[in-house]
Amino acid sequence: MENEPLIDEALKSELAALYQAADRHYHGLAHIDAMLALAREYRHLLEDPQAVEAAIWFHDAIYDSRAKDNEAKSAGLAEKRLAGRVAPHRLARIAAMINATATHQLPPFRDKGARNDAAFLLDMDLAILGAEPAVFDAYEKAVRLEYGWVEEPMWRAGRSAVLQNFLARSHIFYTQAFRDRFEAQARKNLSRSLQALQNPA
Repeated sequence: MENEPLIDEALKSELAALYQAADRHYHGLAHIDAMLALAREYRHLLEDPQAVEAAIWFHDAIYDSRAKDNEAKSAGLAEKRLAGRVAPHRLARIAAMINATATHQLPPFRDKGARNDAAFLLDMDLAILGAEPAVFDAYEKAVRLEYGWVEEPMWRAGRSAVLQNFLARSHIFYTQAFRDRFEAQARKNLSRSLQALQNPA
């Protein structure tokens, strides 16, 4: 059972359809593809690459910018769709990783391998923060479109708080590999974005 792919072609099609909704300007298939590419690149450092891949596929499956429980609903969908395909303890780990993307705090796993995989998943989700400036700016615009219903002053205040939260951390990324690759650029991008939000032209 462990060698069977957790996300088969039928499930991929079902999830891909969710990610292709018209209101997903950033949280769509391109985001999933980018994370899957990183998961392949760092596969040798993952304890359970298939579980990480499953968490990637499901982590934004339910996405409504007005809702506060997207991650919990996405984890619930994973539990429903993967039930019977995967051992209960493994499914619980996948669900915990998905839920962790809500706050980007590591789940309290006692198991070192599970902690490692969760750290990589969270870092892959935030890799865009350390992208080239033009790519990062496109991401910021896309996220703003997803929150098009939020009035500008509210958006500036809310988004500023999110960016400040990341900048206040001693490290934005949990894994050494991602710190080395993305941390410095992420801090530059976030600081620049924060300045623009707080000092509108």
